[in-house]
Amino acid sequence: MAIEGKRIFVTGGAGFIATSLIERLVDANDVTVFDSFRRNALAGTRLEHHPRLRVVTGDVLDAEALATAAAGHDTFVHAAAIAGVDTVIGDSVTAMKVNMLGTHNALEAALRLDHCERFINFSTSEVFGSLTYKSGEGDLTQMGAVGEARWTYAVSKLAGEHLCHAYHKKHGIPVVTVRPFNIYGPGQVGEGAIHVFVTRAIANQELQIHGDGDQIRSWCYIDDIVNALLLALERPEAVGQCFNIGSPKGTVTIYGLALAVVRVCKSQSPIVFVPKTYVDVDLRVPNIDKARRVLGYEPTVTLEEGLQRTAEWYRKAAAAQA
Repeated sequence: MAIEGKRIFVTGGAGFIATSLIERLVDANDVTVFDSFRRNALAGTRLEHHPRLRVVTGDVLDAEALATAAAGHDTFVHAAAIAGVDTVIGDSVTAMKVNMLGTHNALEAALRLDHCERFINFSTSEVFGSLTYKSGEGDLTQMGAVGEARWTYAVSKLAGEHLCHAYHKKHGIPVVTVRPFNIYGPGQVGEGAIHVFVTRAIANQELQIHGDGDQIRSWCYIDDIVNALLLALERPEAVGQCFNIGSPKGTVTIYGLALAVVRVCKSQSPIVFVPKTYVDVDLRVPNIDKARRVLGYEPTVTLEEGLQRTAEWYRKAAAAQA
C-alpha cells in the first residue's frame, strides 16, 4: 500500500531521520517541514527546492505557531527534539522543555486538525537505560539517576510516550510511537559515532574511543528505519502501539566498529583510547519481534554494507566541497 496524496506535517523535518523519510514521501505527497533549524540535513539536497515541500521555520515551544502551520494536514510526524548526548548535557533544561512541552503542543495541534489519520511519535532506545539486551516494548523502562544530565533526554522522551498514548486513549488521536536504536547513514548530522568515525577515517584522522571500547551497540541503517516508518504510517494495526526499530544483526563493540570503519574506508587513521568522563550506555541490543509481527518490518542492510554506503556518500560530499 503506497502513501499517496496525503498532506503530511513533519516537526523536526530538517533532522537526519525525518529528512530521509521526507525523501521517500515528497514526490507523491504534499509535505510541510516545521523546524527551528538547529541542525539541517535538508541543506544541499534536492528537497530544498522541491515543489511539493513547504518549509516553516518555527519552534515547537510556540504552540500557536505550531498549530497554525499544521492546519490543513491529515498526517502528523512528530520528530522534533533536542537530541545528542553532548547537546542534552549542555542544556538539559531546553531538552526537557522541547521534548515534553513540544510533544504536548504537537498533540494539541493534532487535535485541532479537521482529520488526523496518523500521528507518529519519535521516542528513543535511551528509555531502556544503560543496559538493555533484547528488551521488548512491554519491558520495564529506566529513567537513570536524578541529577545526571544524560538521562534528561530519556526521561523527557518517556514522558512524551506516556502523553501520546494518553491522548490516544482520551481523544482518539491515532498515535504510533517508534523507538530508534542507533541509526546511521548518509546525510547524518549531529553526534553519531559512525558519522564521526567515518568522516575522520576518510581524512585519515585519529578515531577516539572513550573508555575501553567494550560498549555494545546495534547499528541500524537509515533505509531500514525509513521502511519501518512507512509501515507505521500505513498499517492500521500500528495505531496505539509502540515499536522498537533497530537491527540486532548490526551488533558490535565500539572498538569493533572503529576497526570496521578503518577497514571499509581503507584508512590510515590510528585508533586511540581516551578516558570516559561521562555516563554511557554499556549494552543496547533491541528486540524487534513486535515490529516484525505487527508491521512486517525486517532490517535488510548489513553493517558492512551500510558502512560502505555511508563512506562512499561522505567521500563524494568531501570531494564536492574541496
